[in-house]
Amino acid sequence: MTESTHRKGLLRRFFGGIGAAITWLRRVFTNLIFLLILLFIGLAIFGKEEQLTIPQGAALRVAPTGFLVDELSPPRSLPALLGGPPGPVETRVKDIVDAIDFAAKDQRISSVVLELDYMMGANLSKLEEVGAALQRFKAADKPVYAVGDNYTQAQYFLASHADKVYLNPMGSVLLTGFGSYRNYFKSALDKLKVNFHVFRVGDYKDFIEPYTRDDMSPASRDNNQRWLNELWTEYTEQVTGLRNLPPETIDGFVNELPQHLAAHEGSWAEAAFDQQLVDELASRRVAIDALKESIGAGDDDIGYKGINALKYLRHQKLTRIPTPAENKVGLIAATGAIVDGEAPAGQIGSASLGKLIRQARDKKVKALVLRVDSGGGSAFASEAIRQELLATRDAGIPVVLSMGSVAASGGYWIATGADRIWAAPSTITGSIGVFGAFPTFEESLESLGIYNDGVGTTEMAGAMRLDRPLPDAAADILQQGVENTYSRFLRIVAEARGSTPEEVHKIAQGQVWTGRAAQQLGLVDELGYLNDAIASAAQLAELEQYEVVEIKRELTPGQRLLQALSDNIDASVAASLEANLPLGAWLSSLQPALEPLAELRSFRDPRALYARCLGCRAP
Repeated sequence: MTESTHRKGLLRRFFGGIGAAITWLRRVFTNLIFLLILLFIGLAIFGKEEQLTIPQGAALRVAPTGFLVDELSPPRSLPALLGGPPGPVETRVKDIVDAIDFAAKDQRISSVVLELDYMMGANLSKLEEVGAALQRFKAADKPVYAVGDNYTQAQYFLASHADKVYLNPMGSVLLTGFGSYRNYFKSALDKLKVNFHVFRVGDYKDFIEPYTRDDMSPASRDNNQRWLNELWTEYTEQVTGLRNLPPETIDGFVNELPQHLAAHEGSWAEAAFDQQLVDELASRRVAIDALKESIGAGDDDIGYKGINALKYLRHQKLTRIPTPAENKVGLIAATGAIVDGEAPAGQIGSASLGKLIRQARDKKVKALVLRVDSGGGSAFASEAIRQELLATRDAGIPVVLSMGSVAASGGYWIATGADRIWAAPSTITGSIGVFGAFPTFEESLESLGIYNDGVGTTEMAGAMRLDRPLPDAAADILQQGVENTYSRFLRIVAEARGSTPEEVHKIAQGQVWTGRAAQQLGLVDELGYLNDAIASAAQLAELEQYEVVEIKRELTPGQRLLQALSDNIDASVAASLEANLPLGAWLSSLQPALEPLAELRSFRDPRALYARCLGCRAP
């Protein structure tokens, strides 16, 4: 070996050693960072809970953030404050309701304070569910207060349950009524030369209308106007009843708002106070000072003596004594579009939900409650889920279905597999109908100079390609499939509800009903909320004492880490960030307009047949 070669070998080993050292240091550093993050999460999650004390006479501070939901969306990326994109901020309805119900029986809790500024929205049925819990709390002779700088329509519904409502003198009560508006794409699709082939049964099945029309059909207009009027009546009657106001107060305030504002020099707050929608005009500081006098002074974060509802709920769950292990009622939440196969939270996959239902049977629960919040989707997937519910009943386990804000079309198809169906008065349900949809793009491609040609062994070979015209035979097959599936849907509903297909057809054809109307028509058994459905399931299983066990899909280790990080960022800050980022606000405004196009992603039924309701957007 020459001296030069020896020198190169030494240099190579020297720099190789440096590289190996750097790699080792990088791995050590990464692992240390990971361990520090885990330590931070552990301290944030568990450290505070061990020190949590509930002072005598404290108020339960109910301050939901983001949207009220039945099932939380899975964490998909870093929280916004850690460099990730802003995402949906959510609060689970069951958590709020459970916290209020625990507090109603807790002698340490004197009152509830509603702080609703960061609640971004909720469907009426979810608001009613929280409102029912507030009424149970008030029945225990405990007062409820509401403090707000402004009240949106959803926020005000909850605030109206309070014994005293404070409003900032520069604030407002923004009531607008309910509406159902959407974008229509027929002319746009025509310009893009997209041929949208539609097959349906029933005059009211309007899910497909945005792709085939430029406006709402008369049948759809009449149907939507009816159930919207029913929901608005539900809203106004509850609010005026809670506030002891004349029945026409809300409609008068909305319809004559310009006159009310003119009478008070443009002051929204004074107009609301004059109509007795609020009890006192006070800045947040003044309102908090008033609460200090009523409840007692607390720490600087809240001001008055109080405890956050979700922290209180975690504390109650950690300290309560479990019931006997054999008396369990299983609870599964299913939200979103119904699709075939596996699906993440936010969608209902026939395979993934079926797996949870089988887990409930394996856990040997004495009864099962399925909470459905869905406008439907794949007919094939809906039937697969119904079969799992029937198998559960065959195993001797009663099944109760609790309808959320929406349980229509495929959502109602699933419901027919239960022993008993509960709906909120403002649930949107029905829409019993089926359609087929098959777009083809042959003309779009031809305009770009792209053509399709070939040979096949039969006339149906290549018939279902998106880049070829749909043959008449294929169209006939799809229409027959729609009619057959609709007939099956009618038979399933008739058998479940003790009726006949002919009678069901009269209230089917895609017609949408509120929960109250659906009960009168025999489509649901009882009106009530999730807790009522759980109690009904326990009654069917003849259980006097029982424990509710939530059966959820497992998060991946990465999702659990992101969830822990998200949970330990101030949710009100995250909600504020989501609402105030210019890009985020712009994208949020576009979402309703683009939603029908986004729905196309869920069109993956194996036979292109769907039980889906577009108009079922519960206010």
